[in-house]
Amino acid sequence: DAGVKVVSGSTGWFQQHETEMREKCEKEGKTLFWSSNFSLGVAIFSAVNRYLARIMNNFDNYNRVKIEETHHIHKLDAPSGTAITLAEGIIENIDYKTRWVMGDLTNPDGSVTKGAEPRPAEIKIDAVRRDEVPGIHTFEYDSDADCIRLTHDAHSRRGFALGAVPAAEYT
Repeated sequence: DAGVKVVSGSTGWFQQHETEMREKCEKEGKTLFWSSNFSLGVAIFSAVNRYLARIMNNFDNYNRVKIEETHHIHKLDAPSGTAITLAEGIIENIDYKTRWVMGDLTNPDGSVTKGAEPRPAEIKIDAVRRDEVPGIHTFEYDSDADCIRLTHDAHSRRGFALGAVPAAEYT
């Protein structure tokens, strides 16, 4: 309504308002720029994730694929939008993975809410809520012989701003 460009990095907010925002922006010729994460480091991490998934498509012995995301105790949604985006990047590039499922949620008090156990074609996403963690995402490919694990660990929220500001300027 204020005539400004809409830049959103909030998965929960966007899910609730996506249709309304898209219609409003299209009707009024406004700009909508959405990403599950604006961190430049996560953008690079996501590209590595998709590249590795293309490679792993040829190695189905690494069939135990999982993601773990850790965030601050105030985060309301689980799994995070970034974890979902990472899972979707894997699914798009690996023939033997077709969907993701919510795994275990480690609550701020340390208790664990058990999630789904993944079927062979599924990627399990575990979520951890602790302290004031800005965001840690890990994906792994496990086989009987070894495990490949990569992690992006945000030290602060600064990385999100470093990506969001150029996105707003671009739109």
